[in-house]
Amino acid sequence: MPPKKSITLTKAELRLMKVLWDRGESAVSDLVAATTADEEAALAYTSVLTTIRILETKGYVSHRQEGRAFLYSASIGEMEASRSEVRHVMQRFFGNSRERLLLSLLGDDEISPAELTRLKKAIASAPDDAQGGN
Repeated sequence: MPPKKSITLTKAELRLMKVLWDRGESAVSDLVAATTADEEAALAYTSVLTTIRILETKGYVSHRQEGRAFLYSASIGEMEASRSEVRHVMQRFFGNSRERLLLSLLGDDEISPAELTRLKKAIASAPDDAQGGN
């Protein structure tokens, strides 16, 4: 049985999505150039093309044709994608419990006092009737 297709973003997929979120509509050659400019290893044209097609299958990207070129754009905003990823982690590792997720973050030895203060303020200012809360 083939492995189940993941709806989450791989590292390579996220790398291309970040370019699309930053630059907007782009051709594959633009994506290759943009990934060549970052600190990670450059991606080959065929790798970018394969990854962008996977992103389109997952619904993260759409394209339109201009002349002979396909121009790709993000179908999902960065905030929506990040929330989806957090919900996925919360479901898989924390039994869909926001409380368990937050307690895990708070129990991390690497949390700074400033981060902890900001989290406390965010929790204190959250509306009591927040939609979809656990």
